Amino acid sequence: EGEVFRPLIGSGDEMPAAGLGTCCRATAYHDDSVYNTVLWYLLQGGRHIDTAQLYLNHRPIGRAIKEAMQRGVSRDEIFVTTKIEAGSFGTNNAKAWVPQMLEELQLDYVDLVLLHFPRKWMGFFGGVDEFQSCCGCASPRECREQTWEVLSAARENGLIKNLGVSNHLIYQIEELRALEKAPVSVNQLQYHPWVPSWQEDIAQHCRENGIQLMAYFSLGGAQNAGSVGVMETIAAIGKKHGASSHQVMLRWAVQTGLTVIPGTGNPAHMRQNINAYSFNLSAEDMAAITQLGQNKEMASKFMFIGGPSSDGPQL
Repeated sequence: EGEVFRPLIGSGDEMPAAGLGTCCRATAYHDDSVYNTVLWYLLQGGRHIDTAQLYLNHRPIGRAIKEAMQRGVSRDEIFVTTKIEAGSFGTNNAKAWVPQMLEELQLDYVDLVLLHFPRKWMGFFGGVDEFQSCCGCASPRECREQTWEVLSAARENGLIKNLGVSNHLIYQIEELRALEKAPVSVNQLQYHPWVPSWQEDIAQHCRENGIQLMAYFSLGGAQNAGSVGVMETIAAIGKKHGASSHQVMLRWAVQTGLTVIPGTGNPAHMRQNINAYSFNLSAEDMAAITQLGQNKEMASKFMFIGGPSSDGPQL
């Protein structure tokens, strides 16, 4: 009830604004736990699954989707997002990855594929030749562009419905848009009230160009979720709406225009996350939460991947 969807440019598809993340917790790396988690989520009414090649859980997710469909959940209602990791970039690698990914998920198509990171090793190491050994590319840009062209062809063939990026900077997004292949429909990034100005600039650029924002760590991530959950301002707003602090943060993100993908293996927590649709925050509530982002001490606790560098080439 009250579910929100985000329209995706280039296809007209609607992406559910709340999903289930399947990364970065102990139960995300155990096949039976992943299977049970995804099946519970789908049977409780959740419809958006976020996974990735790096998470190594395509197969149990595929089994859970198949079981849910046998129990009456329509494939047309399920939105599956996955990501190709940088080590699989390049023409030949990407061509091999697409059918392998579909076989692992036991699906005829996926709804959204993202380039997981624009650089190998999250950009912390390497240089212009970092893709040479794995992917045969002369530069990171060449590798991203080759991969985008392969995935765009898969989209034309109906194997992928939408394409997007994750953890990409503005110039990296624009390089892909300049190819005039499949549109960049989504950017997945860390987003919450404490994002630095450069991350907010990326978000604003995406908004201005019709690119939907999908947020990870919208509850603060494993490192800071506890701190966010006990903030007096958030708790007070939650009490007013009969909601938990985490539900308030998810609702803030949804009303900010984001798609959220909180991860949990607990069916009760799944229900709480889905119920973030069941109430609305006032303009005053929204402003109070946004204002929390001015807390520099809290903001300093977050680590962001792939920030811009003032020196060196754009790779």
